[in-house]
Amino acid sequence: QVQLAESGGGLVHPGGSLTLSCTVSTTQIEFSLLLMGWYRLAPGTQHQLVATITGSGQADYADYVKGRFTISRDNAKNTVALQMDNLNPEDTAVYYCNANAIASIYWGQGTQVTVSS
Repeated sequence: QVQLAESGGGLVHPGGSLTLSCTVSTTQIEFSLLLMGWYRLAPGTQHQLVATITGSGQADYADYVKGRFTISRDNAKNTVALQMDNLNPEDTAVYYCNANAIASIYWGQGTQVTVSS
């Protein structure tokens, strides 16, 4: 019903920037009705919420990324982006796009972000 595909990960130096993108394919629910989010998973840790955004564009961020990351969406293109600035090694993780349709939750395959000098 809902398929997500992330892109944009890679290797970046500390202090650098990356933009992740998530393209959503949906057949039975309008993209604008989905609560979209980004999560991350680092080795030895649990999934961490990074940011969420409602269909109307209201964004919410985890404290550890506030002021550095910006989530946005384009309801006409069924995409969600995560602009990540001033990255540090602690941001190294696999980043996952998430779609919450209330009754169901969907995940992308993840994209690796590595912050290293």
